Amino acid sequence: MERSNRRNRRRKPFFLFIIAGLFALGAVVMFLWNAILPDIAAVSALTYWQALGLLILSRILFGGFKCGPRRNRGPFAHPRFREKFMNMSREERINFRNEWKERFKR
Repeated sequence: MERSNRRNRRRKPFFLFIIAGLFALGAVVMFLWNAILPDIAAVSALTYWQALGLLILSRILFGGFKCGPRRNRGPFAHPRFREKFMNMSREERINFRNEWKERFKR
């Protein structure tokens, strides 16, 4: 019981920090929008709440709400694909790589 209380005490400041950061980012978005875009693109200035809504909308549309470290894993990081690739013979691997190079060459 005592352990869970300690964890809850640690989590509360973390969530408050996240919320404060969100509100601070809203202010940054409002400042940058109002400082740059009205002169360049002939758009109207944003209020604080519009900037916060724009920030949340952009995260939903473009970034998602992923938490934790981002994993830059290779194309064969999934165990199923890794196992399949490892079970290929040398010739099959070479053919596979050449096919992918042809398919995605620039």
